[in-house]
Amino acid sequence: MEMMKWNEILLPYDQVVNELVLKFQGIQKNYLLLEKHSPIEEVYGRVKSMASILDKANRKNIPMDKITEKIEDIAGIRIICRFVEDINRTIGIIRERNGRDLKIIEEEDYVTKTKSSGYRSYHVTVRYPIITAMGYTEVLAEIQVRSLAMNFWATIEHSLKYKYNGNMPDELQKRLVACAEAAFKLDKEMSTIRDEIMEAQKVIQTKNNLVDEILKNIQSLYYVAKVDKMNQFNMQFIELYQEGNLEKLFSFNKQLKIMAELYKVRFI
Repeated sequence: MEMMKWNEILLPYDQVVNELVLKFQGIQKNYLLLEKHSPIEEVYGRVKSMASILDKANRKNIPMDKITEKIEDIAGIRIICRFVEDINRTIGIIRERNGRDLKIIEEEDYVTKTKSSGYRSYHVTVRYPIITAMGYTEVLAEIQVRSLAMNFWATIEHSLKYKYNGNMPDELQKRLVACAEAAFKLDKEMSTIRDEIMEAQKVIQTKNNLVDEILKNIQSLYYVAKVDKMNQFNMQFIELYQEGNLEKLFSFNKQLKIMAELYKVRFI
């Protein structure tokens, strides 16, 4: 049999992972810039190692010349959501792209139809078109969408399966299932205080944006205003920041804007 050219085989998958991660991170950033709750909390990507590909091909009796057709998760994207409700919203975002920059091949709902092991996640297999140095091709990729709690459990379970080479002791398996149920119960409990959590995070984001704006404004004024005056403003800002009163920080920023009008400064 001809020697496998792994670099050439895996190169398109690496590009797909990079592009998809970048796109979903871009969506997440859009929500944050609009000061809206993002259903996407974190995005990760990876290309299966050659050892993992060979292991899966061996377990599923897949011929070497068929691995790119039969193994759907060589390129893997993992999207982590803060709340269970965000999983459906994220799936909706993926579906909106169907027929545009990707094609959905299959969906597997392991959130409502939990695996016997306790595993929960939502899988979407897509075909993604790219142009590489070798030309145009379409690559299969698997997008997994899960909550923070589901991801924590799945990471632990994966490590244990690897340790026991798929032959996990029954007692340990039972305890893992119990842990999966506890993790899902945590998800449901977090959903009951979702509004409170989101409101608290909105306050934090508002403060962060305001602080960024104030620091940029002070920086701009340093070039035109008296140094002593700006040093006073800088000290005043530090005191207000440590106090943590948002109303006072907004008022302080308003003073900076008035001062900028006097000096005809355009803020960054």
